[in-house]
Amino acid sequence: MPELRRKFGIGNGTVMRYIQGVEILPEYKDFWLQKRKSSVNRKVLAENKAYNKALKTITSLKDKERELILASLYWGEGGKGDFNLTNTDPDLIRVFVKGLTEIYNIPVSKIRLSLRLYEDLDRDKCIDYWSQITGVPKENYRSVNVLVGKKLGKLMYGMCRLRIEKGGDMLKYLKALRRRIIETF
Repeated sequence: MPELRRKFGIGNGTVMRYIQGVEILPEYKDFWLQKRKSSVNRKVLAENKAYNKALKTITSLKDKERELILASLYWGEGGKGDFNLTNTDPDLIRVFVKGLTEIYNIPVSKIRLSLRLYEDLDRDKCIDYWSQITGVPKENYRSVNVLVGKKLGKLMYGMCRLRIEKGGDMLKYLKALRRRIIETF
């Protein structure tokens, strides 16, 4: 596609319209597959280069830096009126729980989870998944809200909402960190 775009000076949509349904002749199949493989290899090399740069940028994180990350995650994904954070990204949820338990010494027993699932998702499988991600036992789940309809793709295990018991002070502190971040910029 990029070659056709460049050669004829046309956009992706136009190229797609013309090549839709066109079969690649067997004698050109290997050539085409090599081109595709080359693109994937370039992508992998670029990702590795970016990761190596990130390794040099971040060798380790002190608790202060981890707190700023937690405050930023909460700023972007947390509730504004009460302490809760909702997301579908297991890494984000895992990092947030780890920060709460390791930096703020909040016991896992004080963490409450709720799930929002579409009706085509397996409730028990989703609860098991989020329990494994967070380390929060199943008895700490407050609700599982089932939504009508189907959502394929990104929401394989639904949305996880995290709260902490009596989280008012934590909410105030994370908001204060956010305020200081804003003031320093």
